Amino acid sequence: MSLFNLARFGIGVALEAAITRTAAPMTATSGVVQVRRSISKSSEVNNSDFMTIRTENQNHPHHHQKGSSRNCDSKQQIRLKKVSRTLSTLNSSVPEAATQTAVPKSESREFMAVFPDVVRDLTAYASKYDKNVATKWFVKALQYNVPQGKKNRGLACVLAYRMLARSEDLTPENIRRAQYLGWAIEMLHSMFLIMDDVMDGSVTRRGQPCWHTLDDVKLSGVNDAIMIEAAIAHLVKIQYGNEPYYPRLLELFNEMKFITTIGQSLDLRSAKLDVTDYSMDLYKSIVFHKTAYYTFYLPVAMAMHLTGYTDPEMFRQAKTILLEIGQFYQTQDDFFDCFGDPAVIGKVGTDIAEGKCSWLAVVAMQRATEEQKEVMKACYGSTDPENIARVKKLYEQLGLPTTYSIYEEESYNMIKTHIQQISRGLPHELFFKIMEKIYRREA
Repeated sequence: MSLFNLARFGIGVALEAAITRTAAPMTATSGVVQVRRSISKSSEVNNSDFMTIRTENQNHPHHHQKGSSRNCDSKQQIRLKKVSRTLSTLNSSVPEAATQTAVPKSESREFMAVFPDVVRDLTAYASKYDKNVATKWFVKALQYNVPQGKKNRGLACVLAYRMLARSEDLTPENIRRAQYLGWAIEMLHSMFLIMDDVMDGSVTRRGQPCWHTLDDVKLSGVNDAIMIEAAIAHLVKIQYGNEPYYPRLLELFNEMKFITTIGQSLDLRSAKLDVTDYSMDLYKSIVFHKTAYYTFYLPVAMAMHLTGYTDPEMFRQAKTILLEIGQFYQTQDDFFDCFGDPAVIGKVGTDIAEGKCSWLAVVAMQRATEEQKEVMKACYGSTDPENIARVKKLYEQLGLPTTYSIYEEESYNMIKTHIQQISRGLPHELFFKIMEKIYRREA
């Protein structure tokens, strides 16, 4: 099966009935037995925690089983709920994502050191049109919103550049230009966050009050978000305006903006649906468009353009893997929204109150009895703390924290397999570095 077709299944398969994943063939030197994994549908509960494991030989059409009676059965079912195991996210004692990034701290410091230059250049740009009130306010909006958080998107762009560029091209000036592009991506991200917080009525973001909640901001924050987004083109132009790939950079930014707003529209519209109408297909569509493209594909694709990649197949393979990572990331985010500590994740979760089509809500509806569905219909989308608590209790009754931890590990292993299948010159290490950042994160 091609990478493209594998991606079409998405990584929500750990929650879908009777969908089988096949591991990629291992080399003779790897010492790893090829395993075919599937999540089977129990007769007890829809999408229950049963894993069916088959060895490759057992599934081969010409294999003749012999030996013990255990081998007479072509599959072995394990009731995962009863397996004693360390739940990665639930039991992790170190909030990795809250305290570190996927790159060395020195890289993060170097990236931050470029931000004052970014502000200087954008101040000069704004001053061409107004030297006082508007420019000063623009700078305030930039400094409050853009450099906060972990800056993973911008850092991912720089990381990808370092890993994709030829050694002779890794000059201080070229790295600085890649850092500028990383900050342009961070500006795009900040614009989306400001807008999203306004639409969702959120109160905290990155451990501080949302921009729109400040007394002197309110809904004028919408205009600030537009200013930040509009300044991206200038930032890209002053660094890359004379490069042959400059039009492709602008085209990619514009495409990501449109795709992400499609995802936001899906997200907002789905919140108006009855919770019983939520499906995994709808959820995946929201995730791919709203999060995965600009969070994971954009930084790497930008670095690919900077380093001379032009083969469409390479971009396609990168997109396939990065969108799967984005699905994995967003499912984690949904889990943290409900069960995460606000002091660690930097925000108060609002998915239940807003009636979002989240991973938890979709799986709950797959598993719920008719009586439990009535509880969801009555309480989901309510801002009443008691109703929110009832939904969380229902999630726990349905075993979703355990299911999530299983999903997390299985999805991680599946994505690793897909990375190993990349065949067109992209370094596997780049994708593993990105996965290293988000697996078993706490925020």
